[in-house]
Amino acid sequence: MVTEFTLLPSLLGGILIGVAAVLLFYANGRIAGISGIFASLITTPFNEAGAWRALFLLGLIGGAAAMSLVGAYDPQSVRFPTEGAMTAIAGLIVGLGTAIGGGCTSGHGICGIARLSPRSITATAVFMAVAFVTVYAIRHVI
Repeated sequence: MVTEFTLLPSLLGGILIGVAAVLLFYANGRIAGISGIFASLITTPFNEAGAWRALFLLGLIGGAAAMSLVGAYDPQSVRFPTEGAMTAIAGLIVGLGTAIGGGCTSGHGICGIARLSPRSITATAVFMAVAFVTVYAIRHVI
């Protein structure tokens, strides 16, 4: 199985994610945990105080769309190894994991580790270990 890695786009993406996390924290005092932002957006009444959640998520989608429009990447090159029901089930499992873990990779892995949170360091170590085992099993066992 071929794995593509692009140094400069990956580095730029990481820098932009870090800058967005810092800006959100300093502007709003909020952690850039995407699962928490999304969950709050769909579970609480929409008001002016929560509009930042919608704008933040629109920025994520808009940023990818803008990069596609300027030719920085081809969205057709993004492939998922499964389709349909299996992709939906995988998404539900990820959502369940973020609910059980009290956060996602962005909240724990980017913001939590930067704040030296023991809970976030532990959560990140656990989901990274599970990811390593999953990739190994899919590529070498199944």
